[in-house]
This record gives sequence, C-alpha cells and structure tokens, in this order.
Amino acid sequence: MTSMMDVGDTRLAYTDVGTGSPIVWLHGSGPGATGMSNFGGNLAAFGDHRNIVVDLPGWGRSTRPTTDEPLIFHAAERVCDAMTALGIERAHLVGNSYGGAVAMRMAMRHPERVDRLVLMAPGGVLPADAPPWPKGLEHLFAYMADEKPSRQAMAEFVRLMVFDESLATESLIDERYESSLRAHPELPIPPNFGDLTPDLHRVAAPTLLVWGREDQTVPLAWASKILEGIPDAELRVLPHCRHWVQYERADEFNHIVSEFLRGGASAAVEG
Repeated sequence: MTSMMDVGDTRLAYTDVGTGSPIVWLHGSGPGATGMSNFGGNLAAFGDHRNIVVDLPGWGRSTRPTTDEPLIFHAAERVCDAMTALGIERAHLVGNSYGGAVAMRMAMRHPERVDRLVLMAPGGVLPADAPPWPKGLEHLFAYMADEKPSRQAMAEFVRLMVFDESLATESLIDERYESSLRAHPELPIPPNFGDLTPDLHRVAAPTLLVWGREDQTVPLAWASKILEGIPDAELRVLPHCRHWVQYERADEFNHIVSEFLRGGASAAVEG
C-alpha cells in the first residue's frame, strides 16, 4: 500500500514493506515510472530486508518539484529527509538510471547514510560527446516534450527498454501510459539533471554496477567513467539485456544483488 509523507517542500509517495536491514529503491526517469512499477516484481526476493520504495519528486504520486536546482541534487536531499522521517539512519541504495544517479549523489553528500550501492545503468555521468543522445533517451525526451503523448509513443519507448520485446506486454504498456498521464513532468528538454562527474571519487560505499550489454538508453560504453571514478566499484554485464535489467533479467538480478548486499562477491564480475 502506498503511503505519503511531507519532506520539506515535497510530498513523497512510498511503499514500506518487510523487516530487516533497510534497502531504499530508487526508480528511473522514464515516462510513467514509479517505484513499484520498477521494482515491485523484485521485492519478494528481498523479504529479509525492510524495503522502502520511493516515487521520486515529479513521478508517480509524488508532487512535482518547484526548484531550479538540478533534479538529481533535489531528489537526493528529499530521499535523505524521507529516511530520517522513517527512522532509518543508514541503508543500502538500489537505483536504476536516474534513480542510480540520485543514489550516487546521496553517497557523495551523505556517506554516513549509505551502506552499499547497486546502480543499474545510472545517469548523471555523461561522456564528452553527448549529445547526440542514444535512441532510448531520444524517445524519453520526446515523450516528455509532448503535451499529449500517445499510447503508441509509450509502446515504442517500452520496447526500447527490453531486449526481448515479448516482455513489453500490453498490460505493462497500459500501466506505464496511464501513470504517465497522471504525472507528466513539465521539464525543460533535456532536463537539468545535474552532473555528478566531478565528485565520483567521493563515493566511498562499495558499489556494484549492473548493465545490460545491449542497453540503448544509457549505453555500456558510458560505464567506464563511473567504474574508474568510484574507488570501490565493480561491474557486472548481462548479455541479451537492455535498460530494465531488474525486470528483464529479474532472477539473475535478484541473485547478484542479494549476494552483493550480504557482502559476498557477485559471480563472474568484470571490472
């Protein structure tokens, strides 16, 4: 069940399930994204943890941010405030894409709040030659810019997120489309997400990067700067997989992440 809380100038939606060492789950910036749409299918594998699944400001049922601050920076502070309100001093952070960038920012600014980091193709660190944007980001920005986006545009976006397009089911497309109409962020295109590159060295937490080899949204080639910048980072690459690793390769993702959060080495690690 979704609950609401006030954190500063923002009203955040979140789901709080389970008991044990806490994990905060942070979703991506795609149209129609919510915490539970990104991670609801993974939570059963983490039943020995307290799972806090957040709708980041401007997505899902959370209120839109009214700030000129970069979105990553703004969201990171609101999530830290939410942890405090929930009585959580320190947690593992699991974030994909934009949510991964929010997690990195939290680890940079508030290292005492972060235990281990799991980042699936995180944003916030761009190569010097971007733009042009990868195909997935082009579709994401086009959808955000459209005042009346179509279901067909959502279907095209969802199919770009998975290598196996049979996973882009009609029900998933409907869910994401309906959610996008409820919370369609009014943002400049491209949005002012913020640049984390200068502070990568400040991430002290053990960090696992998980990437789909065929990602067309945040390409695998972008991983090298993060892997080199974070002192205690390792990389796991999953073949035949695009941007939604936690959805497309859920069983393998759950196993890899569970082992990493317990402090064990993930199998077949590259990096």
